[in-house]
Amino acid sequence: MTRLTLVLTLLAAAGAAEATCIYPRAPERVPDGSTATYDEMAAAQKAVKQFNDDIDSYNSCLDLEMATLEKSGNYDENRLAELRAMQAKKNNAAVDEVQALADRFNEQLRVFKARDKQD
Repeated sequence: MTRLTLVLTLLAAAGAAEATCIYPRAPERVPDGSTATYDEMAAAQKAVKQFNDDIDSYNSCLDLEMATLEKSGNYDENRLAELRAMQAKKNNAAVDEVQALADRFNEQLRVFKARDKQD
């Protein structure tokens, strides 16, 4: 096997490994707490919780993917360090997105609850 073939094979393997973890789709919107119904807020809460669970599964997949790459023996320590850094960035971005969604939902939930107290 030539060096070029080996490099292309490793890149393909890395690409295939990265493709196995599918980033979940966040709920499209958070209802406006000043106008939303109870059912809309309950559905939004369920969607936020599901997205959180999906992000947890995604991050677990990233962990498994990294462990598989480490055990494969196909990468030197420098490349593994790069892959770990990429995985950490993916993980952090996913956690940040779910936190931002939860924050938006909680803000609208406070508006919703305050509106109900006024009625």
